[in-house]
Amino acid sequence: MRKIRVLVVGCGNMGASHATAYHHLDGFEICGIVSRGDSKEVLNKKLGGGYPLYSDYATALDATSPDAVCISTYPETHEAYAIMALEKGCHVFIEKPLADTVEGAERVVAAAVKANRKLVTGYILRHHPSWQYFIKVAQEMGKPLVMRMNLNQQSFGRTWGVHKNLLQSLSPIVDCGVHYIDVMCQMTRVKPVQVSAIGARLSEEVPAGNYNYGQLQIRFEDGSVGWYEAGWGPMVSDTAFFIKDVFGPKGAVSIVAKHASALGKSDSIESHTQTESIKIHHAALDEFGQFVQQDEWVDLADEPDHQELCNREQLYFQRSILDGLDLTDHMDDSVNSLRIAFACDESVRTGQVVSL
Repeated sequence: MRKIRVLVVGCGNMGASHATAYHHLDGFEICGIVSRGDSKEVLNKKLGGGYPLYSDYATALDATSPDAVCISTYPETHEAYAIMALEKGCHVFIEKPLADTVEGAERVVAAAVKANRKLVTGYILRHHPSWQYFIKVAQEMGKPLVMRMNLNQQSFGRTWGVHKNLLQSLSPIVDCGVHYIDVMCQMTRVKPVQVSAIGARLSEEVPAGNYNYGQLQIRFEDGSVGWYEAGWGPMVSDTAFFIKDVFGPKGAVSIVAKHASALGKSDSIESHTQTESIKIHHAALDEFGQFVQQDEWVDLADEPDHQELCNREQLYFQRSILDGLDLTDHMDDSVNSLRIAFACDESVRTGQVVSL
């Protein structure tokens, strides 16, 4: 079977991880690597060298004629790069968010539908067995649900530099929030009806008009509620930076990342997906008002690291192309979570509750 020839665009953390997946997985072949700086040379050397390198995306697209394009650049380029690839007849894997506006995301989806090509957004948590289990158990806790989540990052050095670049176009509750909004929507399986959010600009290095700390609240039509917070920067506390906790009438389920929390590595990509243990609490009481069941601790044997999760994302991308998977729901979910995140961003900037 002919391999899927992929043009890798963007060589940062995620781009390098996806390129590594393509390099090692059967069925893929990297036909070119694109970045504006020297990160492409660093990545190429890591992969053993030999891949064509390009500084200009359009030039690379014309020169390599790929079957697929992997886009892991900064969000403000996502829409244009994706549409350019789709119009060239390429399948597209694109890191979240799908675009830097809701309208842009809708245009990307429309271009994929028109071109009859596959469009997969990098929602990495959807490929994690522990997160899949976490969502399943949460759905068993009754309604309404209370969902509490955060991912604060005490970033410095290179990571703070990456965050400052991201802050040129998006806030943390949009860039990171789409993951957890997507999780909440999977847990409730109903429409969100209202959002409110707050934010704070904690450094002069943060672009004027943006903020590097945000907290959002979502109200769903079944009465479920959820909050998520995200902060980036050297001033951010690494105490309680990892909270993934859900409770309903029947009890609670929590992801407890003991090792990651103990290390205090809040800006580590590995800690962002690490689960380690899932705690399940049952609310039922006996006639004496005591709990009927003790809390359960579930340690799943399949605990992939960050690179393995990227491998699984790319295997899903491969399957979507070869098996013709219907990605309608996947694309709709990508736009929906972004729409909710931008409504939260609007709430921060206006100080008003936003109805959906």
